Amino acid sequence: MHNLGLIGGTFDRFHAGHKKLIDNALENCKKIEIWIVSDEIASKNNPLTMKWDHRKDDIISNLGKDVINKIKFGTLENEFGPAPSHPDATAIFCTAETADMCVEINKMRREEKLDELEIIEVEHENAWDGIPISSTRIRNGEINRQGESWISPYFNYSNKDKNTESLVMTEYAEEMLKRPFGELIEGKDDDYTYAMRVMVEKYSNENVPLITVGDVTTLALQEMNQCADISLIDGKTKRKIWNQATKIDIEKYDNYLKCVNPAGSLTKSLLGCCKLALEKWLIDKSTSIIDVEGEEDLAPLIIHLVAPLGAIIVYGQPGKGIVVRITEEESKERCKDILSKFIYS
Repeated sequence: MHNLGLIGGTFDRFHAGHKKLIDNALENCKKIEIWIVSDEIASKNNPLTMKWDHRKDDIISNLGKDVINKIKFGTLENEFGPAPSHPDATAIFCTAETADMCVEINKMRREEKLDELEIIEVEHENAWDGIPISSTRIRNGEINRQGESWISPYFNYSNKDKNTESLVMTEYAEEMLKRPFGELIEGKDDDYTYAMRVMVEKYSNENVPLITVGDVTTLALQEMNQCADISLIDGKTKRKIWNQATKIDIEKYDNYLKCVNPAGSLTKSLLGCCKLALEKWLIDKSTSIIDVEGEEDLAPLIIHLVAPLGAIIVYGQPGKGIVVRITEEESKERCKDILSKFIYS
């Protein structure tokens, strides 16, 4: 049993892998120090990383009260922190990715005539697909903090024909959809560009995708000489053919995708296009327009489940304006609840 062990990391969106690392340290040490990467360094690596205080509070809230008095927190201001010269530590905990850094720390300690730290490597906690849980995957919207997929419970990926299975809305699901889900930005008469302008000024963020669902919102943004990162259109408004849909310029987008999605349903075809568009955006910020044969009204339910945290999803509310909803863990949970009321077709 070590008297004092060291752990360092960003600890963004505290997850099951983080807990496994800390639990292992607590099992092997009387006390531990957790050094959390500073806001300055963390934001340079990823602007969407939570603030230091929030990350610390996340750790505390996920550990039992009986162990908190065994933990001391510090701010990691550089790559190695206090480990190379720490006078009291005897162990350091890491994963495979940071093991080489621990070896370098021990080399620095030898040069300072200090005892080496025992390097204790902890295996990753894997997600549902056998790939390690990580803050990056959580921020990208792939998995929750326990490593569970947000979307896979509702679509059978083992089915070779990705277009055969669909979810169909029920009365229960329809009733849940009547509850407000986002911020309504009121327009002026039928001028959607006014509401879109307010939305852009309030929510514009180059670090997350802006997604428009519907022909009216997509065209309104284009008429402001802007283009969404991802747009879904079906040539209709209020479930009727909309003649002005022909004004939408698909050439403004890097990718043109097409899928089938009947009214009142959600298909694998739609899911596939949404996932592909988001993957392309995450890789190189390329933009996509998804042309839906059928209707895209229910698309936000799928988009929230596959979109990265912070994604801005905008759709029209006829006669009122536009609705804006940010993709968060809470919004993903709500979409899961609603989809659980759908039935398979």
